[in-house]
Parts: sequence; structure tokens; C-alpha cells
Amino acid sequence: MTSNAPRLTQSTNPYWWEEAPLQEAGQQQPVAASADVAIVGAGFTGLAAAITLARAGRSVVVFDKQKPGEGASTRNGGITSGNLRLTLSQMTKRFGAERAQAIYLESAVAREDLYQFIRDEGIDCDFALTGRFSGAMSPAGYEALARDSEALRKTLGIEAYAVSPGEQRNVLGTGLYHGGSVRMDIGGLHPAKLHAAMLRLALEAGATLHAETPVLGIRQDGDRHELSTARGKLLAQYVVTGSNGYTDGADPWLRRRLVPVRSRIIATAPLSPNLMATLMPRRMMCSDGRKLSYYYRPSPDGTRILFGGRDGTIAGDPVWPTENLRKALAGIFPELADVEITHSWFGHVAMNRDMVPRIFSRHGIRYAAGYCGSGVVWARWAGQKVAMQILNGGGNSALDFRPPAAVPLFNGKPWFMPAVFTWLTLQDRLSATQGRK
Repeated sequence: MTSNAPRLTQSTNPYWWEEAPLQEAGQQQPVAASADVAIVGAGFTGLAAAITLARAGRSVVVFDKQKPGEGASTRNGGITSGNLRLTLSQMTKRFGAERAQAIYLESAVAREDLYQFIRDEGIDCDFALTGRFSGAMSPAGYEALARDSEALRKTLGIEAYAVSPGEQRNVLGTGLYHGGSVRMDIGGLHPAKLHAAMLRLALEAGATLHAETPVLGIRQDGDRHELSTARGKLLAQYVVTGSNGYTDGADPWLRRRLVPVRSRIIATAPLSPNLMATLMPRRMMCSDGRKLSYYYRPSPDGTRILFGGRDGTIAGDPVWPTENLRKALAGIFPELADVEITHSWFGHVAMNRDMVPRIFSRHGIRYAAGYCGSGVVWARWAGQKVAMQILNGGGNSALDFRPPAAVPLFNGKPWFMPAVFTWLTLQDRLSATQGRK
């Protein structure tokens, strides 16, 4: 007799940390009195900026309140989607046709730039350009995905195609979806290995890192900025903020504009090669079209399934989000109804009211943030662009326009997320019921 209760022995550390543990802070040097550039956050954004600036000869100091990479950069699913939450038509209505088209075109360039960076630097991060399958939850959803595939081919020249319900099991071993679509410009990587390589490159270029050193506040001091940190003060000509979903009260203006949303991932115990070949024959990255969509993939070694989605909690680490993901996984693959879950962890993604990744400035501070759950591609790209702007006034980007508006009645704690999670869950249930009629 099988049990519906989740296994409670799983690790709360990310699966990725087993092969790429976080670097300990160790003995740190004193905080310098001044630097050309101070960077807040040692994730993908901050390290991309640090690599670019330090290689150009600038003195760069990076601060992080945690261990480097302890935030979302090593907690994500490692899918190189570079997703945009808004459709092209939605973005056109909100920002105009020219900017909407430019943002969509930039997403393709940013994705390829990441792949080129990995090749040029010889980074071993288990990158594989596998393609991504998106599952349709209804016949109408399938038709929409087919149209999107055609638009991707015509607009961006991306290899994309529809997968009919009859062909679906050749791509993904499930009968849940009503067909779907594939786009071949998306792959998977090991995010903690990528982060470790970027950290090494930043340090080799001459950047200084102060881990577990919170920035307590930033104020203008003439034409420079004074950063007050837990270990001393520093004057910098430029400041780059890449705190994203881990923004705190040190920058209350930014915190009112970025909503931290928990995204959770579970990892199964190793599965048999035959079962993996049945469930994920093409070893693609995967997602689906629910309001509360799920994203999933095989582990880089092809032995496990990593399955993620929005968490719905704002405090503590309760059991039910893990159980919720386990049930969703079994809904797609009934063969895994009683599979052991070895890891369950979460990280914070940052949403903004525009629902578009952003670059913006205020009082001389440059921000790159709001990746809306697609930071594997966007975070490095945006950090690099901000650095290029500092160096030579270049770094032009369609993401660089007005700051996102503040979220009403929000001051850092996303108190409304449980209600949003419940509402989206209800919509998915209603859609599923209507689809069965």
C-alpha cells in the first residue's frame, strides 16, 4: 500500500549545492575607503557587472549580505528561457510597438550572448541546448502555442514547432497535455556551477568581494556615493544594485517596486534509466500553460526530475508546498505518485508592475532587476549592460526605461501572495473542469 504523505527527510538545500557548494566568506580584508564602482549583490547581475568593469581596469568592490550566490542565482531551475511574461500584443498595448518588438528581439540576443559567454570562457556548467517543450492545457491552448511557434519562426528566426497530441509522447511521456510546442533555442545548465565560474572570473579580474556584509544604506556625497556597510564605509563614483528578489530595507525606494515571490523546486530520487527514457525521451526543459505554471527538467546527469513552481507562502518552511509540487508532478507523470523526494528548496524571484526585466537609474544609482522568474538569462545580460553604460555610455538596451511603479500598500512583505496563489489555483481548477466537459 502506497502512502500519499510526503517524505520528510528531504534536504532543504538546493540540489545544485551538492556538486557546487557555496563559497565560505572566510577571512576578509578590510573595506577599502573608496572604489570606482560599488556593487550590491553577488549574484548573476552583480558578478556580470563586476567582470565587465574589472576587466576594463576599474576598481570594483562587491557586497553581499549572504554568501555569494546564496540567493536565487543558485536556487533556480537552470533553464535558459529568458521568458517574457507578457505576449507581444500585451507589451505593444503597454509600451508601444517599437519597444515591444525591441524587447522581444533583445531576449533572443541575450540568450545567445549567454551561450557565447559560456563557450568563450570555457565554463563547465553542464550546459546543453536541449530545447523546451511547453504543454497546452486545452485544445485552444494548443492552437495558441502553434500560432506562437509560427510567430517565433517568422519574427525571430527561432526553430519552433507545434507538437500534436498524437506526437506528444515522442517528446514527453505524459497524457496530461493537449499537445504543445517546442522551441530549440532554450536549454539547461547547472546554475551553481555557472555562478561559481562567474565568481572566479570576477576575482581573477581584480574585483574585491565582501560576503556576509550587508549594505545598510547609501547616500549621495557630492558627485560620489557613500555606502554604509556592516564592516565599514566606502565612497564610490558609481553604484550598481543587483539585489533583485533579496532587496531589503537598505533601499526602501527599490523595495516598494520589487515583489519577492517564492519559487520552490523539488528533486526526485534517482530514477531508472528506462523510466527516465519513457518520461523525458528528449531530455528537454519543460513548462505548461496553467495560471500557476510549473517548470521542470531532467537533472544534468539524466537521473532525476527537478520540478518547480510558485510556493504561495511568505514565511517559514511548511510542508504543504512540497506536497503541492509532489501532487502536481504525479498529475503529469502518474508513475511518480509515490516517488521519494530528496530535496525541496525555495528562492525569491522578483516581480514588478510592468512584468518586464528592467534597467533604470535614480540619483546616480544604476539598477538591474525584476526578472520575473527568468534571471538565468536576464540577470547576467542586465548586469553586463549596466556595466557598459558606466564604462562608455554604451550598453543600450530596450529594458532601459522609466523605473517600475511602486506597488500600492506594499513595503517589502508580500502579504497578498497567499491570496494571489489561492485565486490562481482556483482559476486553474475551473479551467480543468471546463476542459473535461
